Amino acid sequence: MGGRGSGGGDGGRVRGHGSGGVDAVMSVDDVSREASRIADGRLPVTALDALAGDAPFLSIDHLRAGYGRMEVLHDFSLRAGKGQSLCLIGPNGAGKSTVLHSIFGFTDIFEGTISVGGRDVTGLSSSNKLASAGIAYILQDNSVFPDMTVEENLWMGGYLKAKPDAARAAAENVFEKYPRLAERRRQPARVLSGGERRLLEISRALVMDPEVLLVDEPSIGLEPRYIDMVFEILGDLQRKDGKTIIMVEQNAKKGLEFADLGYVLVSGDLVKAASGDDLLDDRDVGRLFLGG
Repeated sequence: MGGRGSGGGDGGRVRGHGSGGVDAVMSVDDVSREASRIADGRLPVTALDALAGDAPFLSIDHLRAGYGRMEVLHDFSLRAGKGQSLCLIGPNGAGKSTVLHSIFGFTDIFEGTISVGGRDVTGLSSSNKLASAGIAYILQDNSVFPDMTVEENLWMGGYLKAKPDAARAAAENVFEKYPRLAERRRQPARVLSGGERRLLEISRALVMDPEVLLVDEPSIGLEPRYIDMVFEILGDLQRKDGKTIIMVEQNAKKGLEFADLGYVLVSGDLVKAASGDDLLDDRDVGRLFLGG
């Protein structure tokens, strides 16, 4: 499944229409209405299977989920192959982050199933999904502990490991992989740059050696030079380590350039699914979501 996962998609070639977010031209309500008109209809699961190479590793089937009594996702299905990356795009309130929340156990599931590697993980707690199902969630908010050292932050990533020494050994593996963090291991996390903090958040998730990375808005709040660095790191994790990545990204163009697959959500429904390249070249997607 390998994938593009390099942050540039085509060796730096400019793709798609425009360069920005969902609200570049229209209001969110306008985008939602227009996107509903260009929907491909109810996408059959067989089509989603084909996009995942007919070998899905992460599967969501007919999911209805939300918060309390509020249903956000309606009969939602998803497929991603082992080592594939998938980017969810759509207007604010479309349910993109709710997909990640549902996979990790942060929502109420009313109907449907979620499975990883053929194992039904729908009812597992978030801690069990991390510890035993190999699913890690990288939050969009700044989640480092500023007064702890870089090293201590990494140890916190292994809090579910049976032995503290195992977390320390995993942290050492991270330092070997990312010398940039190793140089700052004894320094408090508050001294890190925005890009370094994001690297620490990603690295902390790796301490449990997950197979699936849920990444919520990797570029949010970062300067452009750090955005490229973060996408390069994610691409490396996909290509070299075989991680399956499900991402929500505010910069739809950047996300689709990175990802093998793209799903367009509107009001909790999946309205389009294709390769990242095909969505970049889709004029309607460009007009509504790529700012041009």
